[in-house]
Amino acid sequence: MTTMTETRLAGLRRKMAESGTDLTVLGPTTHLRWLAGLDPHGDERPVMLLVSQSYAGLLMPRLNADSVRQHTDLPFHTWRDDEGPAGALAGLIARCGIDPANVSLSLDEAMRADFALRVLDALPGARRSFTERTVSRLRAEKTDDEYRALKASALVNDRAVAAGFAALREGITELEVAEAIAASYEAQGAATEFTSVCFGPNGAFCHHHTGPSRLAAGSAVLIDAGGRFMGYPSDMTRVGWFGSAPTSEFLKVTGIVDRAVEAAIAASRPGAPARRVDEAARGVITDAGYGERFLHRTGHGLGIELHEEPYITGASDRPLEAGNVFSIEPGIYLEGTFGVRLEEIVFLRPGGAEVLSEMPRAPVIRP
Repeated sequence: MTTMTETRLAGLRRKMAESGTDLTVLGPTTHLRWLAGLDPHGDERPVMLLVSQSYAGLLMPRLNADSVRQHTDLPFHTWRDDEGPAGALAGLIARCGIDPANVSLSLDEAMRADFALRVLDALPGARRSFTERTVSRLRAEKTDDEYRALKASALVNDRAVAAGFAALREGITELEVAEAIAASYEAQGAATEFTSVCFGPNGAFCHHHTGPSRLAAGSAVLIDAGGRFMGYPSDMTRVGWFGSAPTSEFLKVTGIVDRAVEAAIAASRPGAPARRVDEAARGVITDAGYGERFLHRTGHGLGIELHEEPYITGASDRPLEAGNVFSIEPGIYLEGTFGVRLEEIVFLRPGGAEVLSEMPRAPVIRP
């Protein structure tokens, strides 16, 4: 077993004890990859890691066992196609040393439903919750190594987004700008995670799908992009103006959104509820008269997945903690005209939020 896995298992057991959880069950999802460094072949054959205070073991199809053994020292409970997984799962549950009639269960919310139902059928008296107090809480507390990877990924993204704005010319398509961004990721040894290039009115769609729209003079441009580098994603949004001096309305709205970002950064403190960050950003935009045009939450956590805990919403009382990494991305969307969203990823330190990007938020003006 790797030192990383031992450390993370110990952390998980602490969270389980704090939350009164007897058993954690993970499928072949990013939870398993984070905890044990495993990404086993996923199909309809059940693969699960069960963790109690006294035991951790993998339910594993015998078909895949020899290959996976190269990557972990965790014990396996194997099963063959001709016998099915029920017996091996029962043996694994028994080995965990829990009371099957009175068990508090933390269940991987991302695992296949048929895998989860097998566990629930085997533990009909279980009190079930998802992993927000166990694995998800641990994943939200980033380590120094994770910080370094996320920071490096953010700097790669700075250069890729800058390459996208540098590619702007009259008549170019959104797809062609996305190709310039992808080429920058590739040149830096990264992979494209996602790209949303929005010309003019398309920027008013919060989740615009990059398409064949062509760039015309006098247009706003919004680029929301992320790559994956050192195993971790990046995510950033910047806006610009092409082909003429930007309109006064565009500059006004951009200034409001920038102030909303600053207010949210200032509100990002350990111990503060996540909703306070959302309220800070939303308050600036509402006071400026655009409250109804801020159409989404203020942010989401970021780790090995692009979206994970903590979520920065107006309904979340979850206290923020040092080590949390999340986006701050308020926006104003004016249908038929343009949209402005400015997005930063922040790493929460004991004294406040550190912005990972080094690309200025000022609009990129391309006359």
